[in-house]
Amino acid sequence: MFDSLSSKFNAAFSSLRSRGKITSADIDQVCNEIYQGLLEADVALGVVESFIEKVKSKSLNALPTLQSGSNQAQAIFEIVNAELIEILGGQARRVRLAKNPPTVIMLAGLQGAGKTTLAGKLAKYFKDLGDTPILVASDLQRPNAVNQLQVVGERISVPVFAPEPGNGVGDPVVVAKAGVAFARSKLHNIVIVDTAGRLGVDEEMMKQASDIRDAINPDEILFVVDAMIGQDAVKTAQAFKVGVGFDGVVLTKLDGDARGGAALSIAVLTGKPIMFASTGEKLGDFDLFHPDRMASRILGMGDVATLAEQAKKALDGESSAKMEEKFIKGEDFTLEDFLEQLEAMSKMGSMGKLLSMLPGAGAMKKQIENFDESEIVRTKAIVQSMTPQERIEPKILNGSRRARIASGSGRKVQEVNALVDKFSAAQKMMKQMINGGGAPAGMALPPGLPAMPAAPRMGKKPSTPPKRKSRSGNPAKRAIEENS
Repeated sequence: MFDSLSSKFNAAFSSLRSRGKITSADIDQVCNEIYQGLLEADVALGVVESFIEKVKSKSLNALPTLQSGSNQAQAIFEIVNAELIEILGGQARRVRLAKNPPTVIMLAGLQGAGKTTLAGKLAKYFKDLGDTPILVASDLQRPNAVNQLQVVGERISVPVFAPEPGNGVGDPVVVAKAGVAFARSKLHNIVIVDTAGRLGVDEEMMKQASDIRDAINPDEILFVVDAMIGQDAVKTAQAFKVGVGFDGVVLTKLDGDARGGAALSIAVLTGKPIMFASTGEKLGDFDLFHPDRMASRILGMGDVATLAEQAKKALDGESSAKMEEKFIKGEDFTLEDFLEQLEAMSKMGSMGKLLSMLPGAGAMKKQIENFDESEIVRTKAIVQSMTPQERIEPKILNGSRRARIASGSGRKVQEVNALVDKFSAAQKMMKQMINGGGAPAGMALPPGLPAMPAAPRMGKKPSTPPKRKSRSGNPAKRAIEENS
């Protein structure tokens, strides 16, 4: 979503870094470029003017204190980063949990913003944290809204309180109140109430939302807004703030191709924090909103913290510990290990999204867009078509075995050969890392392989496993060797 804005920031700072000593004229030029970039991204004019004024003022004040030999461009960059974090909300804000469960969360927003799907994503988020959420179907107006929530609840194995069929039948206020009472009786500690929306703000919708609010007294009211509708998102949020009130904002469809101005305007103009962000269609494409991480991505520095969190979720502790132990002992990284890593990567989401979180991803935009997501599926199919012994000892993969693997995976023999060759190269690099205490400077791990910790430099080098003796081709001699 922020690709265009990121390119503007990168261009501005590339120009600034090319200079030696920075002058006030240089700062003016950079601020003008950022100003244009923010306006083109559909950021509210008032927010843009306030942002530029602060950046310019702090940058000019910092100039006299910067030494000529220091990286002055980096100092200006840090000022911009700090101000960007500020307009995004400052710091992440988590849900306030009720002292006496359940914690009641009410969702509000326009029709089409994705409230019902968002309700399921929020429920999954809490379930993954170890909570016991329940969904309450109080959107009784939109066709099939109740049924959609039930389907979503079933997919994530979260119960749905839905005593009314919806489609215009039933009282949403009564359902919401009964849902909270039911959750309390069944000891659910999180209640998520889905409410009706309209195509536009109107008195009837506001009245219904405020009546539900008064009936259930929610601990948090979250305003769900489609990030792709631009400045209309801010106007709608301000209307809801006056008509119903809310505690935080949830941005949906942040994976879209809109300009992203809503995300950079809504927190400042409503005075309410962005608490969650939905970044895809899958129920797992949802997480806490971190202003510092979003600012980092906009400025082209990537989002390594989120990437690390996703990797931690995907890799269970036992697998990680086993892999680290193998590495330290100097044991070979096998195709069996490689398959485990591919399975973990699949859990983390699309490779395009993962690559976009790396620093400098903006410069690889075309490569990321052209990345073939099915490549991982094809690679897994090849490895899964191997026997356990072949995965551990790829050296035994002769021509007939490779032909069998190609047939079993539906791929060509050339593809099997290419995978084995790449894997052999990766094994060699792993051994270099063990012997040298780390990867050579500038060398990155091949795609699909995990980042491994450096071997300890203190004490003796890890002992390598002894080489197996070659076996005799004579059956009688081989029997004697094996028994000796």
